Amino acid sequence: MPAPTDDRRSPRASANGEANEGGQRRGGVDLLARVQRELGLAGAEVASPPHRAVPLPSRLATADLAWASVGAAMLAAGRSPASLDPERIATAYRSDRVLTISGEAPPVWSVYSGFWRTSDGWIRTHGNYPHHAAGLRAGLRLRDDAAVDAVRDALGERTTTAAVADITTAGGLAVAVAAEEPAADRALREHPLLELVRIDTTPSSHAPRATTATLPLASLPLQGMRVLDLTRVIAGPVCSRTLAILGADVLRIDPPHLPEPEWQHLDTGHGKRSAVLDARTSRLQELLAHADAVVLGYRPAALDRLGLQPEVLARRYPRLVVAQLSAWGVENPERAGFDSLVQAASGISFIESADGDRPGALPAQALDHSAGYLLAAAVTALLCRRAQEEGSWIVRTSLRRVAAELLGMPRSGEPAAEVEFDTRPHVARFDVDGTALVTARPALAGFEYRAPHRWGSDQPTW
Repeated sequence: MPAPTDDRRSPRASANGEANEGGQRRGGVDLLARVQRELGLAGAEVASPPHRAVPLPSRLATADLAWASVGAAMLAAGRSPASLDPERIATAYRSDRVLTISGEAPPVWSVYSGFWRTSDGWIRTHGNYPHHAAGLRAGLRLRDDAAVDAVRDALGERTTTAAVADITTAGGLAVAVAAEEPAADRALREHPLLELVRIDTTPSSHAPRATTATLPLASLPLQGMRVLDLTRVIAGPVCSRTLAILGADVLRIDPPHLPEPEWQHLDTGHGKRSAVLDARTSRLQELLAHADAVVLGYRPAALDRLGLQPEVLARRYPRLVVAQLSAWGVENPERAGFDSLVQAASGISFIESADGDRPGALPAQALDHSAGYLLAAAVTALLCRRAQEEGSWIVRTSLRRVAAELLGMPRSGEPAAEVEFDTRPHVARFDVDGTALVTARPALAGFEYRAPHRWGSDQPTW
């Protein structure tokens, strides 16, 4: 691998210092305690790390980020994180490894997704959606049936800068695999991991719905809440799936022209209804008018074009909780991205390189999953707070902000060995319209999923 073009540390070096396993696990406790304070979550102080680390070995503190993120959702639900099962969390974060549909493990990565060597470095591409794969081929001037070798040859002739420009200009997704930038990460960490904004609004004439402030402890904390889900891929759907197991009535809306891959929907669609609807229609506004919360996962610029800016929704619909998730943050409104691309661009891929040459990856799509659980914790906490305070709330986070958090946590020089464990206690089985489905069980202790619905099989109504 060509050396980085600047004088930053090598991929395996730690810009934030190294730590032993105990120090890493303490980092998860510190993160959870901070999130608990920022969200105003009740409950005993989190004083000690889990007895066993979550088996997600990496140089970075992936295990501790996962434990703290799921723990935040538990605290928001009024439950103790002490009951969390590390192996259950690991299985949930690696849900694609246990997923089967009709007894078969579906292919979850396109041949056009991955690391590719250029003439002067590496890039990472994402081609799981057909339109992104088409953009990659168009940018490289390849045929529609281009094989992996053709992509490899085309990229090997280009510089990293040219390859990324060619692909992105044509509508594909690619980023340069970069070294970490500690100063940039520190700047991101100066902002809250979950940014909360309260919007003063005219009091609503509707009677408040029951929340955790009025429901008995044995009840599901979000029973009776309506959540509109305008998200795709992993992070947003993990958030809304978590809200569903906490009792919310979750309705996912997708554009009619952009189907979700079946495996992806079934892996994260538990307990939700699924409908297709043009977001520019008045029907969506009617749904928002009767929602308690909405989760937004589209690019900020796309939300603006659809008239779905969080501030606009918060003012238009008093007492609405608006959760916004993006890949790169609101300061990059037009930039599309996925977990794997953020890992590559933020320096994570070089840090996790197995051989110091080819870039590596975290042991799971941990930025996605962690963002989902953290956002679910915030929505749950804000729905509870709404019972005492008028006004609407906005909460934001991004995959890039989660990456900066991970890069600031204690890390180790080498990852621990992979831990083999029996995943059978941690999977659930469903019948989805005659299709046998096996998925991971919830990471949250004491809750179980309801079966996913087929994509687009429901009506866009409450």
